[in-house]
Amino acid sequence: MERYSRITEKNQREIVLLRAFPCAWGKCTFCDYIEDNGRDREEMVQENRQVLSRVTGAFGVLEVINSGSCFELPEETLEDIKEIAQRHSIGRLIFESHWIYRKRLNELREYFKIPITYKMGVETFDYEFREKVLNKHAEFQSAQEAAAYFDSICLMVGIKGQTKEMIRNDIRQLKAHFKHGTINVFNNNSTAVKRDEELVKWFMEEYQWLLDDPDTEVLYEITDFGVG
Repeated sequence: MERYSRITEKNQREIVLLRAFPCAWGKCTFCDYIEDNGRDREEMVQENRQVLSRVTGAFGVLEVINSGSCFELPEETLEDIKEIAQRHSIGRLIFESHWIYRKRLNELREYFKIPITYKMGVETFDYEFREKVLNKHAEFQSAQEAAAYFDSICLMVGIKGQTKEMIRNDIRQLKAHFKHGTINVFNNNSTAVKRDEELVKWFMEEYQWLLDDPDTEVLYEITDFGVG
């Protein structure tokens, strides 16, 4: 498991994959990422501290991800992130949060006192597919509603049951309403959700231009950010 990396192409930054308490929702049908969660606070804090010790502030931006939301990180880890940000003159943090925490986002902005970019895993703007198939528990009805809280979103493409029109609409909504987006090409894992190879092939051909879009990152493999 690699937990530290540097992203040197688009949106240069350091990125760390930390451990946290169980995801507050934890019922998305496509996700086995939550197996990285833990309950031993001391163990997680020490492991996270070792990972964070590798941060240098080289780009002035640090992205922190974990198997859930940033609000599930141990308090001690948040303190460590704050201390490292101050020590290395990091001017912006990037966190990921579930929709259920949308009204708490300013808590960490006030705590860290530097700009924070919040990502949310939307997966798709097709409400029926998001809620009935993926079981995301993110009940917003429109991209505008999500954009009122979050700066950046993650979409998922290439799942059996998705359609080309769903994906076309998702990309349109991303480009129209959000400053930044990450598109994850689905990879089979231990869940029952499966990859649609033909849909993936179509997406990679149809949306090849996104690879050169400075505001969109496409992850063909889940480890393309260098962590995981």
